[in-house]
Amino acid sequence: MIRLLKPRLFVQSIYDLDLAGLVGRGIRGLILDLDNTLVGWNQPHAPRELLDWFQRVQQQGIKTYIVSNNWEARVTAFSRLVGVAGIAKAAKPRRWAFRQAMAAMGTEHQTTAVIGDQIFTDILGGNRLNLFTILVHPMDSREFWTTRIVRRIERALVAESLSSGA
Repeated sequence: MIRLLKPRLFVQSIYDLDLAGLVGRGIRGLILDLDNTLVGWNQPHAPRELLDWFQRVQQQGIKTYIVSNNWEARVTAFSRLVGVAGIAKAAKPRRWAFRQAMAAMGTEHQTTAVIGDQIFTDILGGNRLNLFTILVHPMDSREFWTTRIVRRIERALVAESLSSGA
């Protein structure tokens, strides 16, 4: 079970990702969490830095898809803003939304990475499908109240993962 909670890679933020390195690993699609991964929790605007990042991802030939547990209005508005399709109310770590995103991108489990800030949603969901999982540090301390509770357990798991070389 603990294997399912370990990310394959841990980076501070999406901006620290080696995009060429991901392509070298065969990654052709990124499933992206929204809140506290791409922008702060419920932040309605995409900073220029994020739009530039999406452009660099596209230049590498990598497709992107947003998969979020947030509400439809939030995900739809943000997806339109950045020009990336998205799935709302994904019920992560359930697998259906990950599968739907891969089908839309035309990728398989070997060529897809999941990037998110939560172990029990993003990482667990991605690992259940044997995707390449990447954990990022949350961008903002503001978040949904239930997430704040789960973060205490996640911090202990991240510390363990880092000390064991994950």
